[in-house]
Amino acid sequence: MGHDDPISLVSTSAAPGAAEPVDAAVLGTGSWGTTFAAVLADAGCAVRMWGRSAEVCAQITEHRINASYLPGITLPAGIAASTDLDAVVAGARLIAVALPSQTVRAVLSPLAGRIDPAAVVVSLMKGVELGTQERMSEVLTDTLGLPAGRVAVVSGPNLAKEIAVHQPTATVVASTDEATAALVAHACAVPYFRPYTNTDVVGVELGGAVKNVIALAVGMAQGSGFGHNTTATIITRGLAETIRLGAALGAQAETFAGLAGLGDLVATCASPLSRNNTLGRHIGAGMSLAEAVTATSGTAEGVKSCGAVLELAQRHGVDMPITQAVAAVLHHGLPVSAMTEALLSRPRKAEGG
Repeated sequence: MGHDDPISLVSTSAAPGAAEPVDAAVLGTGSWGTTFAAVLADAGCAVRMWGRSAEVCAQITEHRINASYLPGITLPAGIAASTDLDAVVAGARLIAVALPSQTVRAVLSPLAGRIDPAAVVVSLMKGVELGTQERMSEVLTDTLGLPAGRVAVVSGPNLAKEIAVHQPTATVVASTDEATAALVAHACAVPYFRPYTNTDVVGVELGGAVKNVIALAVGMAQGSGFGHNTTATIITRGLAETIRLGAALGAQAETFAGLAGLGDLVATCASPLSRNNTLGRHIGAGMSLAEAVTATSGTAEGVKSCGAVLELAQRHGVDMPITQAVAAVLHHGLPVSAMTEALLSRPRKAEGG
C-alpha cells in the first residue's frame, strides 16, 4: 500500500494481532496521555510525547517516570518527550491528543496543514467545546483541516492509573472510517488493553463527555452523605439523558449499552480515581469550586463541559435535568441539597421517558 493510504501503517505480513512499529506522537503528558503512550510503546510503537513542562518531559525521557501524574510507575522503553511540538509530530503517522478539551484548538492551530498527509489523529479526550458545542473529533477536524475519516476516538472504562499498572480493561476505538478504527486498534492492542472498533463516533463521544457530568452529580451526592441507592438512581437516570441526547444527534442506541456508554459511566461514577467524582465529592462536602479544583489536582473535564453539554442539549430540545443541575451548582450558586431535592421532585412519569 502507498504512503498516502493510512492503513499501510499496519504490516500485512505481520502475525495476527501483531503491529508493525509505528512512529506515534502523544500530545499531553498528563496521566491519561502518559498511560496511552505506555500502551502504544508496549504494543511496539516508537513514541514521542509533547508537554508544556520541560521538567516532566525530562523525567519521561531520562528516567522513564512521570512523578507528577503517575507516581511509582516505570514507563516502558521507547518513549521520549519534548516541549517542541513541531519536532514531536514531525513524521508521526499516529498522533494521539490528550489535552484539556477547552485548550485543544489553541494548542493545535499551529499544526494546521503541517502533519504527515497520511497520519491518523486520535482523540483521547472526553468533552464538548464551550461556545461551539463541538465534540472533540469535530474540533480536531476543524482545527487541523482533516477529513473525518482520518480521525479516531478512544473511549471506555479507562481509568489511567489502573491501566498504567496493567490491570485489564477494554476500550472502544471509533471512526467513521472502519480502516482508521482498525489501524488505531491494532496499534494499541496489548494483553491488558483490549480495543473494540465502532463507527458510531457521535455515540462514543457523547458517552464519554456526559459521563463526566453525571460523575460530578454522583460525587456531589456522595459528598453530601447519600448512599448507594442515590448513586444508582443518578447513574441510571444519567444514562437515560445521555441516550436522549444521543438520539437527537443521530447516535446508535446500542453504543450507550456498551463500553463507551454504560461501561465508562459506571467506572467514572464509582471510582475514587475519577477526578470528576472526586471533585464532586469535595463540592458535596462543602468546598467552593475553586477549593475543589485545587484539592482534586487535575483537570475534571465535566466542570467546563457541563455548560457546553447543556447548551448542546438545549439547542436540540433535549431535557437533561442532571446536567442542568450540575451546571447550576458549579456555576450559578445552587446548593447541592437543592440539586438532589430537585432531581427527585420532578413530575412522575413512565420510566422510559
